[in-house]
Amino acid sequence: MDFSKVKWEKITTNTVETLSMTVQSLIAVFILGLILGLILYITSTSQNKLARIFYNVVTWIVNIFRAIPFIILVILLIPFTKLIVGTMLGSQAAIPALIVSAAPFYARLVEIGLREVDKGVIEAAKAMGAKNITIITKVLIPESLPALISGLTVTAIALVGSTAMAGVIGAGGLGNLAYLDGFQRSNNAVTFVATVAILIIVFAVQYLGDYVVKKVDKR
Repeated sequence: MDFSKVKWEKITTNTVETLSMTVQSLIAVFILGLILGLILYITSTSQNKLARIFYNVVTWIVNIFRAIPFIILVILLIPFTKLIVGTMLGSQAAIPALIVSAAPFYARLVEIGLREVDKGVIEAAKAMGAKNITIITKVLIPESLPALISGLTVTAIALVGSTAMAGVIGAGGLGNLAYLDGFQRSNNAVTFVATVAILIIVFAVQYLGDYVVKKVDKR
């Protein structure tokens, strides 16, 4: 491979674009996924018929968006993306699809994490007269924090992979660089460097996530 053909300023620029897409979408995914996961958890444990119906509807919607391949979802959301961003090209144009694809996935991980909380702790809080909002903020979320962070780490890594796929249709980032400057121009050096850069990001995210989980895990 001829690394003299690699334009390192482009590698830097596209790495920043990938990180920007990942971070921006991850923040939105965390907020939406946490809310949606809490709704799924609360309605799944409710004896109210309307709550159960709501749970089934939300579960159905979540499963649909989880099942749609990301590249197809990007295409389906083009009208929505144009309405919000004003274009279907560039790193910002990929963010709506990244959020829509990852939020349901993280919501499921949040629901699973909340289900792992010791029921005895929840019952003790109820016995002490704690309100639902107090149980959520003081019991459920703190007790499930390691699982929530671990799930967020997995989601962040999935988002990095999705940004690479989005790059194939002009969303920018390292995926776009690997496809346009690497694959289409038969420049294997660019493809290799872009791949290594993505791997470094993934390993860094995994290390950071594992480090934070160890810090917050009280067990």
